[in-house]
Amino acid sequence: MEGMGMINGVPVRQDSRKLWQYLATISVCIMAVGIGTAMAWTSPVLPKLYQADSWLIITPEQGSWVGSLLALGAIAGALPSGPMADKLGRKKSLLLLSAPFLLSWAIIILASRLWLIMAARFLIGIGVGAACVLMPIYVSEIAETSARGTLCALFQVFLTVGILLAFILGSVMNYTEFAIVCALVELIFLASFVWMPESPVWLVNVKRESEAKSALAILRGNIYDPSEELAEMRRAMEAMTSKNSSVFDLIRSPATRRAMLATLGCMFFQQMSGINAVIFYTTTIFEESGSSIPADVASIIVALVQTVMSAVAAVIVDRAGRKPLLILSSGVMSVSLVALGLYFKIKDDGGDISTLGWLPLTSLTLYMIVFSVGMGPIPWMLMGELFTAETKAIASGLAVMLNWFLVFLVTKTYPALNQELGADATFWMFAVIMAIAVAFTYFFIPETKGKSFQEIQDLLQNGTRLKTTV
Repeated sequence: MEGMGMINGVPVRQDSRKLWQYLATISVCIMAVGIGTAMAWTSPVLPKLYQADSWLIITPEQGSWVGSLLALGAIAGALPSGPMADKLGRKKSLLLLSAPFLLSWAIIILASRLWLIMAARFLIGIGVGAACVLMPIYVSEIAETSARGTLCALFQVFLTVGILLAFILGSVMNYTEFAIVCALVELIFLASFVWMPESPVWLVNVKRESEAKSALAILRGNIYDPSEELAEMRRAMEAMTSKNSSVFDLIRSPATRRAMLATLGCMFFQQMSGINAVIFYTTTIFEESGSSIPADVASIIVALVQTVMSAVAAVIVDRAGRKPLLILSSGVMSVSLVALGLYFKIKDDGGDISTLGWLPLTSLTLYMIVFSVGMGPIPWMLMGELFTAETKAIASGLAVMLNWFLVFLVTKTYPALNQELGADATFWMFAVIMAIAVAFTYFFIPETKGKSFQEIQDLLQNGTRLKTTV
């Protein structure tokens, strides 16, 4: 019968076993909606603050700092969040993270000075950076192998929902109403996540096995026998007890070296794909393509494409695998960026672009589609999958720090690159980086589809394609 499986000779409905895994993931991912609204808040708000009749008139230079301070806050928040999660637990740490979010929105609602808004953006950045570390860890530790890819991909889906929500609400609400709704997202997260179980992996690590067993009973269903899964968690913990989870430990072991290379490489290529630059340039591309679509509608369309395709990725990632989706994503993004650069080259050289109005729109949509099924969600997924419980927190902190540093770098330098090199050369530079990403994925990213944590560690320890390239 479909949807049925056997556990210790007892038939179990597989769907019901996964219900609480989905509920816990959806609950924690409400915080990802909060991250999305925080990231996209500047897009509808800053143009209103630039206007002469604004209640707080700011310059574009000041606005660029309002936008990029979130990334600097995220760098500051990423690393300490790992040790906090190891000490307090995944669940308690995530609940505590709602504090910087709520405080930031309160400051934004009440702010009467620019420096207060800047302080609020840095503060919410701390929460964003920490949440980007802890959420993938929590989801990967509560999910069973067969559903792990789909559940981990929901982080990116909810993130894009938050961005879409911000674009829509920001275009129809005033400054204060918009900030109040953003704060409500965090309150919904708190109200739902407080009822969810702690990570059983963390509970085993701090020798609270009876609580881990209870957590697994909720997450897998009462009929499920957790003894084998608990034994695997215990073995993984015992294998690591003699080791300290320091930064040097990440370099010492071949498995963690390969995991770090794969994770940091993926984070690097995700941001150096120019994703933030492309989103930043969406309005101009729509205008220059001769489209009559208003700028805010264009932003909503792009965010909608990203949300829909992130949802598609969540459905297919456990079937298609991580590597094929990353290779497809990087390759097609490279081609899309070449086409986009070509359009601007012809335009800047004074060529006839009247018949090419479709090219930037098509390139941009295709770029967003393939980013959303591969390079968008999978680096976050691998971050949760590749490390042992002891190294996961500190490794994830480093990966998220790198990610947000690159977000800051790309967002701050893009206008200058565009001016100095031209739009064509800038997009072609990103295209070359994406072509390199294809080769990197082929040689250095292990396939984790359908593998248990122990199988992934064995794969990393013995070497994947690294062995054949040395």
